[in-house]
Amino acid sequence: MRFTIYQESRQGGRANNEDRLSYCYSRDALMMVVADGMGGHHHGEVAAQIAVQTLADAFQREARPALADPFRFLQKGMTNAHHAILDYTARHRLADSPRTTCVACVVQDNIAYWAHAGDSRLFLMRNGRIIAQTKDHSRIRLLLEEGLVSEAQAARHPDRNKIYSCLGSPTPPEIDYSRKTPLEHGDILLLCTDGLWGVTSGETMAVALKGANLLQVVPMLLSQAETKGGQYGDNLSVVAVRWEDHYVEEASSAISTQTMSIDQVTTRLDQFGRNPAYKSELSEDEIEAAIDEIRAAIDKYNPKK
Repeated sequence: MRFTIYQESRQGGRANNEDRLSYCYSRDALMMVVADGMGGHHHGEVAAQIAVQTLADAFQREARPALADPFRFLQKGMTNAHHAILDYTARHRLADSPRTTCVACVVQDNIAYWAHAGDSRLFLMRNGRIIAQTKDHSRIRLLLEEGLVSEAQAARHPDRNKIYSCLGSPTPPEIDYSRKTPLEHGDILLLCTDGLWGVTSGETMAVALKGANLLQVVPMLLSQAETKGGQYGDNLSVVAVRWEDHYVEEASSAISTQTMSIDQVTTRLDQFGRNPAYKSELSEDEIEAAIDEIRAAIDKYNPKK
């Protein structure tokens, strides 16, 4: 595999950053995940951390060097994350469970597989156009599909941020899956939270990224969205990859997995409470306790071999 990848999360105008994101790759497979936590105090960020860490842990264990069944991997990983969040809720006797959206994608054998719950989105872009994207599990999308509101009305609708599927809800999440989608050289997969797509359309991002340097343009898109979001703007996070299935030119930013061993996995995932970009009001003792609790919740569903 050969690809260029970039990930970043920003606080926006919020007091805390409850988004979490990660990517992992082995010699023959790549996995990306983005989660947008919901919940009071620090519980939303814990739910999002459990989601991305559950999938990252599972990928590190199973991608040796490829996944046996990418769709099964996504289904099992997101379901396990859902149950781990519910366990966290029960252990802390929370009146309401913390929840998180989740969108995840696996690329293997030049084929993309993705799944999502909630309104964090995946866009597949080709030659400056969107050729596939996830459909939000939101009330406003249902109203749009029924023709009850226009796109302009949807942007200002009071229910625009209300979703009906997520991980951590008392009811089982509705998880949607893509088809097996072959990738072409130059395709871009972009996963993001609503802090980005809510103020910058997918079409605008696709045009901006056409033939551009991913490592320069994605931060620019985040900065523009942060400015548009203003003083009360949402957290905004993105993982974007340009798929490069053969050499076009040498590029130091591109990742090649050809020399990786069969059992080697590389992961980019920040430990809870250890990245200054994720501002939190937790004390050091609370962060350490949360790290231990997240690990315990995940290990119940991701047993070590």
